[in-house]
Amino acid sequence: MKQLLIFAIGVSCGCWQSFAGEEDGRFDIYWVDVEGGASTLMVTPAGESILIDTGNPGRRDANRIVYVATQVAKLRHIDHLITTHYHKDHFGGAALLATLMPVVAVYDNGRFEGMPNDPGAEYFEFDCERRTVIHPGDLLPLRQNIDGPKVSMRCLGTRQQFVDAGSEAVANSEICASCQPKDRDGSDNANSVVTLIQFGDFRFFDGGDLTWNQEMRLVCPKDLIGPVDVYQVTHHGLDSSNNPAVLETIQPRVAVMNNGDQKGCLPEVFANLKATKSLQGIFQMHKNLRPDGSVNNVDDKFIANLEDGEHCQGHIIHLSVAPDSRQYTVSIPARGTQETFATKDKK
Repeated sequence: MKQLLIFAIGVSCGCWQSFAGEEDGRFDIYWVDVEGGASTLMVTPAGESILIDTGNPGRRDANRIVYVATQVAKLRHIDHLITTHYHKDHFGGAALLATLMPVVAVYDNGRFEGMPNDPGAEYFEFDCERRTVIHPGDLLPLRQNIDGPKVSMRCLGTRQQFVDAGSEAVANSEICASCQPKDRDGSDNANSVVTLIQFGDFRFFDGGDLTWNQEMRLVCPKDLIGPVDVYQVTHHGLDSSNNPAVLETIQPRVAVMNNGDQKGCLPEVFANLKATKSLQGIFQMHKNLRPDGSVNNVDDKFIANLEDGEHCQGHIIHLSVAPDSRQYTVSIPARGTQETFATKDKK
């Protein structure tokens, strides 16, 4: 397991550190509405910020990220930006975002042999302190609060390579026996950066847009993830991802879907989520308004945005983990929704 080191940050950016998010001992996650793309902002108990993906090109998504970061999370900069893969709904807002607020460190797949999508010079050359190609097993260099639980973010896989199983990985024979592959996805989705975020006992899984057959490698023949509390529904709820073997293995308590009003939340995925016995709460970024009749939604109070794209107000979903990491609250401020869940016992 490698530890990523960013030598320049402590010196060149030390003046920013006191302006990071409020140091209240909580770990916060904000799902920014980027209309069916992805942008997940985290703030650690030490006030350090981690942003996974930046939504689509154009001002709408970059402006929404800046608003949530500066006005809601009270940040002055982004410490760590992870781009999971090179599709525009995941990297598109990065270059503009970097002109609106400072971005310190960027982690992505770099340029690699056989890459199916190239984000271009605008992405690779936007202003930041440091760029790092991320690898399976890498840990982000996160500051720790002396008195609180430890926070970590580990890369489990990227570019279709995954962490070694190790001696503690559990064989998953029964679940793997029923796994069925789907047609190969040759797009950059299959190269997605997969991360596991942990704060004390709380664990959060973000698989980007990782596709079905690659997801299977995370849990078969051995479980490389372990149990989690919160599952960001992979690939916006599309059925080329969200292999039920993953759900059955990691047994999440809460699922959050960053779908759009016309994108994601497909019937197969929705049915598999509803059939996952461990789930106590499913939250959607958008109400599914597809005109083709393949509509499935949770109750409106668990959906951040009920309107179509033309009238969408960009409401967020917010998760806050208690300072002792033993419980967490998921809220949709626009709906007045607030649900509290106990962190799972991982022993």
